[in-house]
Amino acid sequence: MTGAFPAPGVAAPRRRRRRVLAAVLGLLCLVLVALAFIPLPYVVMGPGPVTNTLGATRDGRPLISVPKAQDHPASGVLSFTTVSVRGGPGATVTAYDLLAASVSQARSIVPEEQVFPQGATNEEIKRENAAEMTHSQEDAVVVAERALGLTVPETVSVGVLPTGSPAIGRLEPGDRFVQVGSTPVTGSAGLRSAIQSYAAGQSVPVTVVRDGARRQVSLPVREQQGRKVIGVGLKVDYTFPVKVTIDAGDVGGPSAGMMFALGIHDRLTPGELTAGQRIAGTGTLSPDGRVGPIGGIQQKLAGARAAGIQWFLAPAGNCGEVVGHVPDGLRVVRVDDFDDALADVRAIAAGKGAGLQGCG
Repeated sequence: MTGAFPAPGVAAPRRRRRRVLAAVLGLLCLVLVALAFIPLPYVVMGPGPVTNTLGATRDGRPLISVPKAQDHPASGVLSFTTVSVRGGPGATVTAYDLLAASVSQARSIVPEEQVFPQGATNEEIKRENAAEMTHSQEDAVVVAERALGLTVPETVSVGVLPTGSPAIGRLEPGDRFVQVGSTPVTGSAGLRSAIQSYAAGQSVPVTVVRDGARRQVSLPVREQQGRKVIGVGLKVDYTFPVKVTIDAGDVGGPSAGMMFALGIHDRLTPGELTAGQRIAGTGTLSPDGRVGPIGGIQQKLAGARAAGIQWFLAPAGNCGEVVGHVPDGLRVVRVDDFDDALADVRAIAAGKGAGLQGCG
């Protein structure tokens, strides 16, 4: 018989090669499995939901509710945009997530510490985001109602006294400011402005009300980041002439402020502000109407276009990140403050959007 068996000395090397190959494949499988479970210190940011402030919640209630006597229902589209975040405290990002994100134009990979405070828990982040959303809604109501010519009184009091503050022992949380020097306090902006008139190192007489009684204390003025301060964290309470309620669901953070204000303004005025145009945007909003930059602008642009949005209002502070990342079919308009945003929406509605300033 010939050819029935391998030549002597041939079978053993083949068996060794098969064992080596099996070992390599087994090790590779272990590596691939490990890559699916080993957490990496990154987050993946992608487009999130796009929500119309003039629309309804999941249970059919208006997202923005105002008293019936002042309500002018609107059917346009003034949407706020969001970012989906995969990773962070309590979540895991793997190599496969990063690989998928790396080939997507709508997603970004960012080091975790650039998005979340170091050491923060998932619950702490949720509470902070919820608080920021609450403040953004309140500021949006302030700005929208004042833009309509309504008076929104402010009460300014001591919120917190930071460690080392010279006001410790002189002021207490809850003390209501009524006067700085000879200037009556009618709002937080006026209080801060009055403090700026003093030089660093000077003492400023401050009058507050505590338990119904007026008290005057003298506080040293310090300079911090180019501004004069007295070492007090302020708490501001508003008295709104028109009650407005916003239900944004489980969305957190401050970046919807500008779009909330536009939606409130539309609901409190007759007619359609958008004239059928599909408009979205993003931006924080301070009580004096300034629009501030936000994170994830590129993802928000992509999400808006995917939702069929035609026009996007972007904070001026984000324009550097906008250039080169505008999806086809989307027009971006640069916004500095709420007056800009309102004028831009009216121009878009009137068919004059082509002349508005973009980010290019």
